[in-house]
Amino acid sequence: MNGFDVTFRDDQDWVDFGKSYVNSEAFKTLFREGMTLVEETAAYLDGEGRDESRLVSRDATLSYAAESMRLTTLLMQIASWLLVQRAVAEGEMTPAEALLEKHRVKLGSTEPPKPQDFTLLPVRLQQLILRARRLHTRILHLDVLITEDRPTPAPVESPVAQQQGLLRMAFRMAEG
Repeated sequence: MNGFDVTFRDDQDWVDFGKSYVNSEAFKTLFREGMTLVEETAAYLDGEGRDESRLVSRDATLSYAAESMRLTTLLMQIASWLLVQRAVAEGEMTPAEALLEKHRVKLGSTEPPKPQDFTLLPVRLQQLILRARRLHTRILHLDVLITEDRPTPAPVESPVAQQQGLLRMAFRMAEG
């Protein structure tokens, strides 16, 4: 795991972080934030961004195309993750099904734009890219917490301890 325990204990039973998180107000806020960013970006790229792309320098044209594609891909991954988690929260999908879906839609890391290319982009596109990357980083962290949140396994007795127990029992029987 990642070095710390994300399983919490209440008076009754273990609390599953993933299940409790996707049913929380914090998740609903994250969901709205992510979907708003997707809509905002789509509107920008279809409108104002299209106009701005015609105004960038010749050197920036390729960067604009590449970064807008990366941004779109990143936002598609974010939206997919958010929709899967919401489906789990609403009982439309089990956590096991969500894990299978995770293997289809990778939340992989993305390469940051090259600084010299990034500065050539319109400011609004730069802002959208930075917001999407921050949101992606948060989601990657949450995904690790949710998917690695497993109940603590029962301690397993070591083979040596088992043998010592058998020897103690054998000596007790011989003495008895």
